[in-house]
Amino acid sequence: MGKIFCVMGKSSTGKDTIYKKILDSSELSLERIVTYTTRPIRQGEKNGVEYYFTDEEGYRALADSGKIVEERVYNTVHGPWRYFTVDDENISKDVDYIVIGTLEAYSGLKRYFGEDRVCPIFVSVDDGVRLQRALDREKQQENPKYEELCRRFLADAADFSAEKIAEAGIDRFFINNDLQECIAEIIDFIKANK
Repeated sequence: MGKIFCVMGKSSTGKDTIYKKILDSSELSLERIVTYTTRPIRQGEKNGVEYYFTDEEGYRALADSGKIVEERVYNTVHGPWRYFTVDDENISKDVDYIVIGTLEAYSGLKRYFGEDRVCPIFVSVDDGVRLQRALDREKQQENPKYEELCRRFLADAADFSAEKIAEAGIDRFFINNDLQECIAEIIDFIKANK
């Protein structure tokens, strides 16, 4: 049976970069699960690559059809933004996948697909480094959303509390102080758990 490797961690820990490098690794042959969101597309993002971007009406249609595997909603300074995984019939039981998510997403995937099928990859970085990375990234946006950056940074403390991490059953962490070392460690972990 195929595995689903769920990359997660607080904002600006390097999850997206790690995810892309792991996905491109010729050693692993992982397929990706692209999740959905109602948040606005950022400069440089492409629909169907980082996320499937939809609106509230699109979300409701998927929810009404019973296709949502797991979901989270964040009450941002720009209104509610939904993030969710959809069983859109592209997830096979015989294929190994990688997906980016949160603790809630990871727990929802385990409930839906089974605990033996979903493996956590929790990426961690010092909070000061994360804050600087987030600020640097936001400065590059055409219309920086600094208030949302601050809200997200502060929300991470609650969303990724030690209690919630323990409750999700996560006891292994990948420290992203050196990107190449972190990626190599994650590749070894995935090989051992496929």
